Amino acid sequence: MQTAQREFLDALLTTPSPSGFETRGQRVWVDYVSEFADRVETDAYGNAVAIHDGDQGDDTEFAVGGHADEIGFIVRDITDDGFLRIARVGGSDRTVSKGQHVSIHTDEGPVQGVIGQTAIHLREGQDEEYEDIGEQFVDIGAVEDEDAEELVEIGDPATFSSGVQELKGSRVAARGMDNRVGTWVAAETLRRASEAGADATVVAVSTVQEEVGLNGAQMVGYDLDPDAFVAVDVTHATDNPDVASSARGPVELSDGPVVGRGSANHPGLVALAREAGEADEIDHQFQAAGSRTGTDADGVFTERSGIPSLNIGVPNRYMHTPVELIDTADLDAVAELCAGMAERAAEHAPFGVDI
Repeated sequence: MQTAQREFLDALLTTPSPSGFETRGQRVWVDYVSEFADRVETDAYGNAVAIHDGDQGDDTEFAVGGHADEIGFIVRDITDDGFLRIARVGGSDRTVSKGQHVSIHTDEGPVQGVIGQTAIHLREGQDEEYEDIGEQFVDIGAVEDEDAEELVEIGDPATFSSGVQELKGSRVAARGMDNRVGTWVAAETLRRASEAGADATVVAVSTVQEEVGLNGAQMVGYDLDPDAFVAVDVTHATDNPDVASSARGPVELSDGPVVGRGSANHPGLVALAREAGEADEIDHQFQAAGSRTGTDADGVFTERSGIPSLNIGVPNRYMHTPVELIDTADLDAVAELCAGMAERAAEHAPFGVDI
């Protein structure tokens, strides 16, 4: 991965962007794509779209998107003693939250706190079941409610304070890989397709509020109505030791992009992904999606009269924790695969199924 692209990834990962509060992260994305996009647009809720205008004689529109939002917390109450009661934003995991540093993102800037965890010495003999998020609390050092209210207010979002950690080789751990990596791929697909002079109009999308209901994807899908949409998101690499045998699947870290099959995944786009992967010698994996993909593809494919959609995954360990782990070689390969699909899209459109 080149220096500029890695700096862009790190900027995305270190910019807080909880669902419903994505503005700062979207600004990072818009600033990056503006360097090479023909046009950049945003809508009322902050979805961002960057466009490469293809050949004027070709009306194919090929979109690649990821979601900008991350899971987190939101301040729902302030106790008389100055502690903050919190609620989930998206699928925050109660088993990893206690004892973690968090940042509360206020209009005046970040406020630091910790999610309290009673010391093990004082828990001896107690039930070790994990409390629900709503029963946990953040300590910002305040001694009473008025003290806390000078710094935060009800409805302020919060995220873990973990940063980006380099591991061995090309592996990296951080919070929010889900799904800054998808927005990174969307931007990189646009850049590479633009440099290659793709005949199709190529659209990069960074959506909001995926973690709370695929909301941004539905807005964008209706507004764009592209010929094809590829949703790039993380997917579970199940090759770590503590994954139960019943949950193990074929996806492994460092084995390349993961192409979904079934449910929203359109057979024509699966075929296009196969062709691009084989032609460009990109190692790739397949994953079954019998009922739904769990990604923005589910929000887009039923818009209008049906938009051919595909989910391509970036293998990820420890999803929805502060230490999500990916291989940047996988990430680069996903961008290469999507760019290869974009370059070939005009040859395959319109997408449909033979009956």
